[in-house]
Amino acid sequence: MTERAAKVKDVPLALVKGGRGEREAEETHELDEPVAASPAMRRVFELARKVADSTIPVLILGETGTGKEVVARFLHAKSPRRGRPFIAVNCAALPDALADSELFGHVRGAFTGADREHRGVFEQADGGTLLLDEIGDLPLPIQAKLLRTLDDGVVRRVGADRPTRVDARHVCATNRDLAADVTTGRFRADLFHRIRGVTIGVPPLRERPEDVEPLARRFLADASRERSRPPRLTAETIGWLRRQPWPGNVRELRQAVHRAVTVGGDVLDLPDFALDAEPIGPALLPALDEYLPGKTWAEVERDVLVAALRRHGSARDAASALGLSRSTVFRKIAAYGLRAGSADE
Repeated sequence: MTERAAKVKDVPLALVKGGRGEREAEETHELDEPVAASPAMRRVFELARKVADSTIPVLILGETGTGKEVVARFLHAKSPRRGRPFIAVNCAALPDALADSELFGHVRGAFTGADREHRGVFEQADGGTLLLDEIGDLPLPIQAKLLRTLDDGVVRRVGADRPTRVDARHVCATNRDLAADVTTGRFRADLFHRIRGVTIGVPPLRERPEDVEPLARRFLADASRERSRPPRLTAETIGWLRRQPWPGNVRELRQAVHRAVTVGGDVLDLPDFALDAEPIGPALLPALDEYLPGKTWAEVERDVLVAALRRHGSARDAASALGLSRSTVFRKIAAYGLRAGSADE
């Protein structure tokens, strides 16, 4: 299957409306062709497509960084509301004191500092779709008011005398176990039952390694827009990327690719991704264990030299990158039967 055939196609860009309390998609062009090379992600987008035309509430579950917002934007883009606003608000980032105002708005003079009226995100999304991301982090008093809005389709701004009717398709997302939170009293049971009309689970990246390479190539193109052409990924690097657990999921992979493009050359090898071990964490050592078994130090040294020559193109630049003298590098090139001007072995 080609990379293009493995993607969900023909998804128009959703209209993103800016405003306080919102966050735009981190990869807006993913809305054109969301990566769905794995069977699991193809099922996710197929289910999103099936419910797009309805108004049934949708709850998207998944770990942080798996792409829950991408799924929500896909759903909006395939719905009859595609030409209307898509508003995403991170509920976990809302201070308790401002959550009421950010969600439902306020009138001028409603409280100290309210020098002008403010339309909340429900009004901003009127006619379109509102994504309530990390809804499990909302405080209980706001959950009660949210439930009323979802039931009645009206919002009451802080300090307002009368409610305002809104028509926004609401989609909720969270990385929390809401059923467990209901049991402990952290999340309202009635709100939980109200928002989970259809549940879409987005699997973590470690459970869908088929998506790693197309995602990495997507991020590679993003990070290389100022170059005449993007760098290449070696087959060894692609295999290594697929084997990583990626605890930060797609977000971590994107950051790793962008960092590698920044520090690497025309060809990206494993060392370009391993310069900063913190994002990859303990996975680095197991990866090296897979890379090194049975190799002598001379073989490892040769591999490093080959990678440096491939990346930098000349013995002089390779020597500078490795912190060695040119005479040392030329001597090792001769010893290992390499050519100074190329990566050929």
